[in-house]
Amino acid sequence: MERVSAHPPTRSDRWKWWVCGLLLFASAINYMDRQTLANAAPRITKHLGLSQEQYGGLESGFGLAFAAGSLFFGIVVDRHSVRFVYPIVLVLWSAIGFATGLCRDYTDLLWCRTLLGLFEGGHWPCAVKTTRLLLEAKDRSMGNSVLQAGTSIGAIITPQVMRALLTDDLGSWRRTFMVVGAIGLLWVVFWLIMTRGRDLAVSAAPEPDAAPNLGKAIFSRRMLIILVVIALINTGWQTMRAWLPKYLQEGRGYTEAATLNFTSAFYIATDIGVIAAGAFTLWLVSKNNFTVTRSRIVAFGACALVSGVAAFLPVLQRGPALLMTILLMGAGALGVFPIYHAFTQDLSREHQGKITGVASIAAWGFSPVQSLFGRYIDKTHSFDLGLVIAGLMPLAAFVVLLFFWRDPERKPI
Repeated sequence: MERVSAHPPTRSDRWKWWVCGLLLFASAINYMDRQTLANAAPRITKHLGLSQEQYGGLESGFGLAFAAGSLFFGIVVDRHSVRFVYPIVLVLWSAIGFATGLCRDYTDLLWCRTLLGLFEGGHWPCAVKTTRLLLEAKDRSMGNSVLQAGTSIGAIITPQVMRALLTDDLGSWRRTFMVVGAIGLLWVVFWLIMTRGRDLAVSAAPEPDAAPNLGKAIFSRRMLIILVVIALINTGWQTMRAWLPKYLQEGRGYTEAATLNFTSAFYIATDIGVIAAGAFTLWLVSKNNFTVTRSRIVAFGACALVSGVAAFLPVLQRGPALLMTILLMGAGALGVFPIYHAFTQDLSREHQGKITGVASIAAWGFSPVQSLFGRYIDKTHSFDLGLVIAGLMPLAAFVVLLFFWRDPERKPI
């Protein structure tokens, strides 16, 4: 098992934030490989003759495998240095992303999508473990915001890469997977140059481990709250992410080019959301004398309210109001994630990877709902109800945090 030294890190604060920037790019690569399917979904389903339910099945397979991969690699990264585990995981998912371009039918695509989920599942245990080791508690929401912002950057870039590579040939979607899959190899070089073994074997956090015993951490009251919160916010977010291109093209009649451009704008909005969430949390702590916990909950609630504008989707017609509503949904729905990760980092230093992995089981355990959503769309030809529910899920998670998460820093009156 990896031992965490009591000695403080010798690296500068500037270096820590440079490493957080490298985590941002890992998240970007992760989402580029993930979002290629969603952005090409209308084209792929037409080319391979897939139903909406089958497309949902691809997302379900990805999600369940992601949960398994998160748990497996969470255990691995707590036993072995994250400096070596992380690049191995990234090379594996990049290779599977590349292989997806060679798929001939639904079965091939399902296998590749499932394996992609398995290996991509290692990203978050590795990344969250890294920010936990590098940063103090007051800085983690911001550090996690930088990390989370990479998902949006990757998703911003992907539609434009696809616009450049897609042609009138229906099968031109294949080369997009190959190009995106090859990008990950560059990240590994920079990671190995910027880090050393001892850098990530030492914790910057001066506070004692909240729950050094794994059983106490996993079966604690706070862990139960974490599981409920992540199940809600991740199910909602993954529904938005996976179905947005189809919703715009097949549900609202936008062209493929317009959808790809708007998808980039959507992820710019989510990037703003995650950075704003981290910055707002820091501001509350430093300027308003909020405790760290209270500042996180207030910021989480603000993001959840923004995501809740999804309730207006059914009454909006194609046009600027609809698009602005979707942008707000995305900003709020993804903005809650860096705050959620900060809460998980309070549970245990030594077992951070395993906690992230266990939480991912709850996060992705409801992935079969994607198949059910696809079946519902096949029957009703409407995307509205599923997206409204997805947008309201962060509000439900906020209620859970507000009423059940106890602030250890708050003194009784």
